[in-house]
Amino acid sequence: MKRVGILVGREKTFPDALISRVNERGKGEIVAEFIKLGAIRHDSSPDYDLVIDRISHEVPFYRAALKRMALAGAIVINNPFWWSADDKFFNYSLAHKLGVSVPRTILLPQKDYIPGIVTESLRNLEFPLDWQAIIEYVGLPAILKPFDGGGWKNVSRVNSVEELLYEYDQTGTLCMTLQEFINFDQFVRCYCVGQEEVMIMAYDPRKPYLSGDQYVYDPNYLSADLAERVKRDVRTLCSALGYDLNTVEFAIKDGVPYAIDFMNPAPDAELASVGEYYHNWITDAMADLILKKLTQKAEAPRYRWDALLNPEPSGKSLDTTGSAPEASPRNRARAVGATTEGGATASQDNAVAAVARPKRQTARRAKAEGKVTSEKGAKGSGSSKPKPAGD
Repeated sequence: MKRVGILVGREKTFPDALISRVNERGKGEIVAEFIKLGAIRHDSSPDYDLVIDRISHEVPFYRAALKRMALAGAIVINNPFWWSADDKFFNYSLAHKLGVSVPRTILLPQKDYIPGIVTESLRNLEFPLDWQAIIEYVGLPAILKPFDGGGWKNVSRVNSVEELLYEYDQTGTLCMTLQEFINFDQFVRCYCVGQEEVMIMAYDPRKPYLSGDQYVYDPNYLSADLAERVKRDVRTLCSALGYDLNTVEFAIKDGVPYAIDFMNPAPDAELASVGEYYHNWITDAMADLILKKLTQKAEAPRYRWDALLNPEPSGKSLDTTGSAPEASPRNRARAVGATTEGGATASQDNAVAAVARPKRQTARRAKAEGKVTSEKGAKGSGSSKPKPAGD
């Protein structure tokens, strides 16, 4: 008999449904249940053959326990080693390398620091920041959000330089990104299971989070061609990152899907939030994946991400700067998902494909530049200066 352990937080309907589905289909040969964890020995053997992780990103003890289980031979969904190392800014950079369209994004230094970090600790840090150059690149409005956050926490839309500096001043020790706001025509959130099965869901991020109003069942929401491109981009990203359960969000403007969030390895699946259709789909898809992983012959996972960070040469040239070629003086080339379903390597080989993206509206940039009228405004005010603790 093989055992499946479910590690959860406050959610109820999804883990209950998943346990029921696995037990029904496992017919006594595969049994699923909630995990109980206490003090764990460094040389202990895992009690479970496979673990579904829904909460370790919030509980360090759980994350350490899962790493120990993985080293002892358990399959953990998602890989606790890579999940620990991943962040959203890296995701955007990787997506651009793979030819998936992403909004213009900048990583910002922290505003504040933990005790013990003083001015001398930050001698490598540029100050003041060149806010004018930052705004010229990203544009306004823009989205300020943590580089490794989730659940729409600490996310702000900023419409002016003044708003940006104010919101930045409130971020404390969080490391933030500033991202171009895509004034989308359509918005979708996509489940991806096993790096292959994709469900595209019409989604409205303007509705309250977990309200039950964000997801809309509309199988014809996207055109056939656009849906195919979205699925291809989802598979490309999840294959490269190695997540067996993830969601990818796209803001679609002028027919171009911009991937804006794809580090969601414990995505919402509660019945009241996602609705009955999507809840049943993700439950069935995860049950299929669990049974597949426990019944097929496969090598033990290596739990290494060195191959992702240092890919072997493919024999083809890849722009090491990460920038797409210019299509014309009037249009900035934007890489699109010119990939195959064969995974990250095929995607990288084809990342040279690009199409021209319409130029930023001159009026929007003029507005942004008009807000920065002095060196003080452009380079940052006294209130936006990073404040090392203990200084």
